[in-house]
Amino acid sequence: MVWFILRRAGSAVIVLFLASILIFLGIRALPGDPAVVMAGEEASPAMVEAIRHEFGLDKPLPAQYVDYVGQTLSGNLGRSTQDQLPVADILAERLPVTLELSALALLVAIVVGLGAGIVAAMKRGRLPDYVATGFGLAGLSVPHFWLGLLGILLFAVTLRWLPASGYVPFTQDAGQNLQRMILPALVLGTGFAAILMRQTRSAMLGALSADYVRTARSKGLSEAKVVGAHALRNSLTTVVTVLGLQLGALISGAVVTEQIFVIPGFGKLTVDAVLTRNYPVIQAVVLITVIGYVLVNLLVDIAYAFLNPRIRLSGGGHG
Repeated sequence: MVWFILRRAGSAVIVLFLASILIFLGIRALPGDPAVVMAGEEASPAMVEAIRHEFGLDKPLPAQYVDYVGQTLSGNLGRSTQDQLPVADILAERLPVTLELSALALLVAIVVGLGAGIVAAMKRGRLPDYVATGFGLAGLSVPHFWLGLLGILLFAVTLRWLPASGYVPFTQDAGQNLQRMILPALVLGTGFAAILMRQTRSAMLGALSADYVRTARSKGLSEAKVVGAHALRNSLTTVVTVLGLQLGALISGAVVTEQIFVIPGFGKLTVDAVLTRNYPVIQAVVLITVIGYVLVNLLVDIAYAFLNPRIRLSGGGHG
């Protein structure tokens, strides 16, 4: 088991190394001169050259990459070109907001999607199955921005149950924080729940018709134990796969959701940085996003090993 985890961690490090090269080259391939952006259009050539020298932009690309890696590993992600604040401080302020939104949306997706998928599989061909399938189709078809606007119109404008937009930190007022995050989390989690429901239903249908489930039923086990301890447990590999793959979509969906509900999170920061050509922030945002993807995939691989020992035995040697 230890050897399996080490192999996967080594692969993750290699992916991060290759991704850092792509990020470094991709940012420098963007149109425009970062030194001109930082100095301003009216700046003199001497000032632009001074900024280029200060930030090491006059060095060869290999030397710039070495500096970039060294500074990143030391926690120095540079300074924002808009307000000269350290990028690390900006990320430390914005990232927890998006993590909270994503966690709440993930909770909605797991509770609704997993529950609906199990019910649909157990009631195949009956009304609950049709209702869950219809929910899944609607969740996959409706765009986030339209669902968000509809939610604001219904729950904030018409019913006045929830605030329409804005954000209050949890440490400042937990009640206000949850009130303002419920609607964005529902909007973001709905599409994720629909995908999870369809995959859970498919996996559960296969498991419920397997020989080991029929054997468990013939032994007189209760239906709850057959479903929970046998069918669902053996379907979790598929569920974990969907969770790992869709967490990336959850991050991209957060960009749209945060714009609609005016939430000062990671997604809104990304959009603002792109619009203002804030290269240090863009570079840091992409890097953090890649690290998140890699860590999620590493956790999914480890979860595979716990759920299905055959995976770690075939892919990790003896541990």
